[in-house]
Amino acid sequence: MFPAMVPAAGTWTASADRWLQLEPGDQDVNVVVIGAGPAGLYFSYLLKARRPDISIRVFEQNPADATFGFGVVFSDRALEFLKDDDPDTYDLITPQMESWPDMTLDLEGEVVRIDGVGFSAIGRLDLLRLLRSRAESAGIVVDYEHRVGSLDEVKDADLIVGADGVNSLVRTSDPAAFGATVGYLSNKFIWYGTTKRFETLSQTFRRNAHGAFNGHHYRFSPRMSTFIVETDAQTFDRVGFARMDAAQTKAYFEQVFADTLDGHELVSNKSIWRNFPQIANTHWSAGNRVLIGDALHTAHFSIGSGTRLAMEDAISLVAAIGRSPSDLPAALAAYEAERCPILEKLVAAANTSAAWYECFAEHMRLAPFDFAMGYITRSGRLDVAKLRHQSPEFVRHYEAACGPLALH
Repeated sequence: MFPAMVPAAGTWTASADRWLQLEPGDQDVNVVVIGAGPAGLYFSYLLKARRPDISIRVFEQNPADATFGFGVVFSDRALEFLKDDDPDTYDLITPQMESWPDMTLDLEGEVVRIDGVGFSAIGRLDLLRLLRSRAESAGIVVDYEHRVGSLDEVKDADLIVGADGVNSLVRTSDPAAFGATVGYLSNKFIWYGTTKRFETLSQTFRRNAHGAFNGHHYRFSPRMSTFIVETDAQTFDRVGFARMDAAQTKAYFEQVFADTLDGHELVSNKSIWRNFPQIANTHWSAGNRVLIGDALHTAHFSIGSGTRLAMEDAISLVAAIGRSPSDLPAALAAYEAERCPILEKLVAAANTSAAWYECFAEHMRLAPFDFAMGYITRSGRLDVAKLRHQSPEFVRHYEAACGPLALH
């Protein structure tokens, strides 16, 4: 279970960039959270629920129900951390999720099903509303449509939590202090939805005269699916997407994936071309500022862990504060020391997976089962023994087509 919060003997102040113990009632603890995505909402809920005496202000630049993208996907068992640490939130979210035990690869019409690769998904807006309801139940009121333009606006805060995503104000206000690095993958991707219901998480790979395209698609509700399209920079240029408007781009992909969409249209929601950002920070905090979620790190969407990692960050930070209720430096140091090794392993796997996608057009030259084997082992976390245990039907069909798997 989540560690019990230790009652504070006093409260905290940010004087000289550290919290000093005061007599109870002398001054309220003032925490500011910038960003009301999953990371910011969940952190605010957890901290307020366990320390109702703390004053928490949450600022979000977008309207309450504005969200970009469609579904949020979690790898199998990714929400087990919630079941153990916060069963009430787990019980609130999981009934709203779509789940499936297998995944499907479609390589230019040749379909390979891989058993034992389970995922769950929920609409991003649905998840935000559920987390907002949890925050509200603890007394949190989010100040929506309030853009914090400078940290000077919140300089009275004892703790500033940067939950403000890839373009984080908290991080970019002093990137040197965090040791921040930001890089971008070369592939282009664009995020759509569709009313076509997909029974599994699916990857569809297609070629035409311009080049290669990959569709990542999965249902996140009984009536809607996410449909992400990815392509390499050379294909992007050959098609001329930079000169095409939104309607032309959508129509192009409805043609490329016509057999997959089966007559359904793609649905736009601020669907723009992006390059995936790879964000890392040598230091997770600086003074009384700390980062969580995408402001701190990114994990490529191909492993379905970004939202999970953000929520786990929130749990870890609140737990660290609970163990050092009047010593901010100790709490923030513990958060980084305990969480960083876990995060590094997952981000390394995500980066390895992303590297496979950067070259997916080359992998498409393989025969379907060889392609599928390269795909399922791409992150380096799955050896033959684990694969046999996890996906026995896939291994059986692979060996029938390609011969026995090596033991290494």
